[in-house]
Amino acid sequence: MIRRRVLAALAATVLTLVPALAPAHSLLVRSQPAQRATVTRPPERVQMWFSERLEPAYASASVWNEAGKQVDGGDAKVDASDPSLLSVSTPNLGPGRYTVRYRVLSVDGHVVESSYTFTVGTAAR
Repeated sequence: MIRRRVLAALAATVLTLVPALAPAHSLLVRSQPAQRATVTRPPERVQMWFSERLEPAYASASVWNEAGKQVDGGDAKVDASDPSLLSVSTPNLGPGRYTVRYRVLSVDGHVVESSYTFTVGTAAR
């Protein structure tokens, strides 16, 4: 009788832990420039690091200016040596506020789509 109760309690404990062990969505953990940062010099690339490896064929990133024009180099890619890093070139950014949009598929099959802003120069909003 005691053995059954112990086994039942153990099984219940294991079942409550299973969701915690399940893979999570790929979260943006760091970016350069950072989210909401103001930088004095324009970056050559926007770089984003995620909490999981990304599927290169399904990762995209773009940078948009305040007028709604795409201003990146159109070369977004997942880094071959660090599959959690997604970057895109940003040639010739002038002063102003920029929006980075990204869409990634992590190796666990979850799609994450979001955006953040950064500012070049002193253009504060």
